[in-house]
Amino acid sequence: MVQAECVIFVGLPGSGKTTLYRERFSGTHVHISKDRSPNASRREARQHEVIDQSLAAGRSVVIDNTNPTTAERAAIIAIARTHRAKVIGYFFDVPTRAAVARNAERSGREKVPNVAIFTVAKRLERPTGEEGFDALFVVRIAPDRSLRIEPA
Repeated sequence: MVQAECVIFVGLPGSGKTTLYRERFSGTHVHISKDRSPNASRREARQHEVIDQSLAAGRSVVIDNTNPTTAERAAIIAIARTHRAKVIGYFFDVPTRAAVARNAERSGREKVPNVAIFTVAKRLERPTGEEGFDALFVVRIAPDRSLRIEPA
C-alpha cells in the first residue's frame, strides 16, 4: 500500500494556496478547506474529522487553509502521525502587498476583506522542520505570476 500524504499549506489569504492545489494535487489528494463551509459551526473539529477519516481510508489530503501557527499545524501533524502519513509542508512566502493585490483580482466568495490578510500576517509563524514535517517547501510568486517551489 502506498503511504498517504498529509500536505499542509501555510500562507496568507491570496498567496496562491488553492491555485497550487488545483495545479498539483487535485487529481490525487482530498481537498480540505474551511472555506468550503464558511458558516459551519465546529469548523476546526469537523476539519480534523475529515482529515482523520481520509487518512484512515488511505487517501492523501491537502489542508488548504492559512494554518498560521505552530499550534494549529501541530494538531494536524498529530492526526497524520496516527495514520503514519507522510507530512509535507508548503510555506507560501508571499509579501502582504502581493496577497492584497492577488485578492483584489478575486470575485464573489473567493475574495476576502483585506483585514483578513493583515490579521493572518500578524499571526503567521514560518514553519520549520522541527515541527515534524517530513519535507518542507517554500512557494514564491515568480515575476510571470507563476508559483515557484523550492526546498525550504
